[in-house]
Amino acid sequence: MLLPVSHTNIQKFKNGECSAEPDLLVVEEPLEVRIGYSKNHERMQMSLVTTMRTPTGHDFELVIGFLFSENIISQHTDIQSIKYCIDTGKQAENNIVRVELIPEIDFQDNEHERFFMANSSCGVCGKASIEQLEKRCHIIPNHKNILFEGKKLLLFSEKIAQYQKIFEFTGGLHAAALFNLEGNLLLLREDVGRHNALDKLIGAGIISKIDFSDKILFMTSRASFELVQKSVMAGIPIMASVGSATNLAVNTAEHYNLTLISFVKKDSFNIHTSNKRIQF
Repeated sequence: MLLPVSHTNIQKFKNGECSAEPDLLVVEEPLEVRIGYSKNHERMQMSLVTTMRTPTGHDFELVIGFLFSENIISQHTDIQSIKYCIDTGKQAENNIVRVELIPEIDFQDNEHERFFMANSSCGVCGKASIEQLEKRCHIIPNHKNILFEGKKLLLFSEKIAQYQKIFEFTGGLHAAALFNLEGNLLLLREDVGRHNALDKLIGAGIISKIDFSDKILFMTSRASFELVQKSVMAGIPIMASVGSATNLAVNTAEHYNLTLISFVKKDSFNIHTSNKRIQF
């Protein structure tokens, strides 16, 4: 697959001089998610959400991860089919994904009706998401075997760097990476939106039937509420980020017993909540 990058020309200022140079930009395109479902013994369709994402070839994983995070599905088999569809003259091919839910799924369209553009940075969040989280999620349990050696976290950025091919050329993408308790990289997904990167990762894990309950999530972005929300939904016990943590992220992590770590550097990091899972 070709890397989702675009060629451009820039005027670069360096060492007191300006010169014309070629450059690469990360591609950002809309992805519309349409959903088919059963209601009163009839098949219905609605446009659920449009998000701005990087077309890395993981659109189906992104959609599955999003549907899981929104509590529309609980497993991969809740989806009867997933495919691209084309609206001639409206959007380019592969920018619309249609998902057909199995008839047994009780999809309440009035609860999920979005009809808005979710931008690349903030995802689908807000007061409604906080209220829904209370209904959907359970406190992450304290399993005695979930212990992670803290110093291994210092190597995570270095471990994922070799797999961040798009970031290497553009510097414009977030990465979501899944590690096991031994510090081994299991999955990595990239996107211009940090929430999209995590949805891709969760979707890939659901498809592969990965058990998230003993894994570490590592984000190259800041730790914001919607990322904590998605981590709690997936049952991931430890989440770490390169950037800072917001107060709502910390409060939510504390409430659900998620170990939240921020400012992961080569020689330091900050543990905000549930530090009993980290050993030194």
